[in-house]
Amino acid sequence: MTDKSGFLKYNRVDVSYRPVAQRLTDFQEVSVPLALETLLEQAARCMDCGIPFCLGTGCPLKNKIPDWNRFVYNGMWLEACQLLHSTNNFPEITGRVCPAPCETACCLGISASAVNIKHIEYKIVERGFAEGWIKPLIPETRSGKEIAIIGSGPAGLAAAQQLARFGHTPVVFEKDSRIGGLLRYGIPDFKLDKNVLDRRLQQLKAEGVRFETGVQVGEDISPKYLEKVFDAVCLTIGAGQPRDIEIPGRRLDGVHFAMDFLSQQNKICAGDIIPDDQVITAKGKHVVVIGGGDTGSDCVGTSRRQGAVQVHQLEIMPIPPVSRPDSTPWPNWPNIMRTSSSHEEGCNRRWSVTTKELIGANGKVTELHGIEVKWQQKDGRWNMVEVPGTEFTIKADLILLAMGFVHVAHKGLVEKADLKVDQRGNIAIDENFMTSRKGFFAAGDSHNGASLVVTAIDFGRKAANAIDNFLEK
Repeated sequence: MTDKSGFLKYNRVDVSYRPVAQRLTDFQEVSVPLALETLLEQAARCMDCGIPFCLGTGCPLKNKIPDWNRFVYNGMWLEACQLLHSTNNFPEITGRVCPAPCETACCLGISASAVNIKHIEYKIVERGFAEGWIKPLIPETRSGKEIAIIGSGPAGLAAAQQLARFGHTPVVFEKDSRIGGLLRYGIPDFKLDKNVLDRRLQQLKAEGVRFETGVQVGEDISPKYLEKVFDAVCLTIGAGQPRDIEIPGRRLDGVHFAMDFLSQQNKICAGDIIPDDQVITAKGKHVVVIGGGDTGSDCVGTSRRQGAVQVHQLEIMPIPPVSRPDSTPWPNWPNIMRTSSSHEEGCNRRWSVTTKELIGANGKVTELHGIEVKWQQKDGRWNMVEVPGTEFTIKADLILLAMGFVHVAHKGLVEKADLKVDQRGNIAIDENFMTSRKGFFAAGDSHNGASLVVTAIDFGRKAANAIDNFLEK
């Protein structure tokens, strides 16, 4: 085990960030990794609990957290790396961008600060790459079966890698010019450097995964073609239908969905040329981000780097408490106040407000009109009520809609494949990840709704197992 009294000796040490003035000048990763000595102390804080809720309740992948903490503490880095990869295809990604539900379920967190699990994970996988331990795992034999993976986000890539290791040949189709989906285009480079993704993609290629970019399945390729050419199809197209806001002024120039804004900046960072009339920029503008989640936070950080004059972030829900409330007891994910590195870079945050109208001049947005709201519970349901006399106006040259996603996009592949959807609008699947069309499977946000990267990886792995069983019959 680790130091049996480590959790008494050492306090939690969080990862720090590069100085704000420095990091706002570039899109490089903001985190500063912990020193080795400090990391070992953090691993020593793991209590090796009898019932490790970190993996049982917290982690969708069931990462063997106490075991690799023990390996790290005892200098067994190779063993830690192997164990980490036995459950997680992309720990270098989750170690950077996962909100770490494992930590909020940590038993130590009941009475003290939780173990810094996420950063230990990050250090294990980075040590693995540095030492050359992470190599392609190539199966001894091939089945001759080909599986089309539609979408190259975390679920698609995880499914593809698992299927390749089972001996099949996955072909990943991506509508954009580069592989990665959400990982490539949805997460800013200052949180996930895309060289990290490219490094892992080289492993997938060596293992036999084939990639086809610039292909819009449902337009360039029909479902019937997929059915004829491939032995199975796995849809990992994400929850691509963003939540909109239907208010006066919504169609003014300068109002954009968050993902259009974020993905364009990632393309610019990758060297793509965006036509001048299509550029979405915060430079010299007053920016309002509608939506208080992680996507909204990413919009804040990106806007600050682009040179925004001022950034506001509006959230319709009440301000969360600082400490864990009774409504979300341990080991559940707590509804608490969270401040990201982007928020620290400069942002005016407001809670319990809703947008009523957007005002413009010459077809371009110039102001946002809103009002404060309060939430009241009636018959077990929460209802929003506007508060008279609390109307406000914010100068706005750029408005970014970051209110989450409704469900998978129906137009295109889902409709043309005649796939059934559930009550929430997601692709309906059975217990074996099979959709209503035989041989067509679905995994990740496309069937589950918008969720975490770690959850998408988990579903990708499970769908790969289901497809492998289907092909063996």
